[in-house]
Amino acid sequence: MKLNSLILSTCALLLISTTFAQNRRGPNTPEGIVKPRLSDTVPVNIYADNWFKLYINGKLVAVDSIDFMPHNVISVDILPEYPMTIAVMAKDGGYAKTGLEYNNSNIGDGGFILKIGSDIVTDASWKAKNFFYGPIGGDKANPRVQHIDIPEDWYAINFDDSSWEQATEYSESAVRPRGTFAETDFDGAKFIWTGDLDLDNTIIFRKRVERPGWKPRWNVGER
Repeated sequence: MKLNSLILSTCALLLISTTFAQNRRGPNTPEGIVKPRLSDTVPVNIYADNWFKLYINGKLVAVDSIDFMPHNVISVDILPEYPMTIAVMAKDGGYAKTGLEYNNSNIGDGGFILKIGSDIVTDASWKAKNFFYGPIGGDKANPRVQHIDIPEDWYAINFDDSSWEQATEYSESAVRPRGTFAETDFDGAKFIWTGDLDLDNTIIFRKRVERPGWKPRWNVGER
């Protein structure tokens, strides 16, 4: 009787394990391949003055849905895959011909901050490059600007940013965030931009994160 009970218990455990693996694979998922769970995702919080679009590993992840809103936060969930290449285009408000905003009456200032999960944050370790400068010399009376062509593959994983400078960190008081910023988790993250918070208007930031992490597919026996 004890032997029969042991055999029945073992069979039950095998049935439960097989059913669990099948449920995670799904009806159309190949044998040995497991789908991710919602618990595998992590939150991403982004704040830009004034606008941004975010790529991760060459894929578009988030775009600020409001063209000109200096103090809004965008939050999304992602399935992180490592190594992770993060690329962001951030724009301060400003007319392309003058670099000024608010009917060509004001020099705006920028600012960008991001947090992924619990510890991937913006700081001076990120690469940054400006592609739109103006008004040159801060001259509002006779505004002139300088534009640099943005590479088509700036968000690609293998894009060469080795010659770019490190981002410059700015205090919260310098950027002066408002709105929902204080209600969102940016703990540990720093505001970043290039060296000129006022006159540099279109910035591309890049960061590569090397670490072990979730794999898009894995064998049941390896997880």
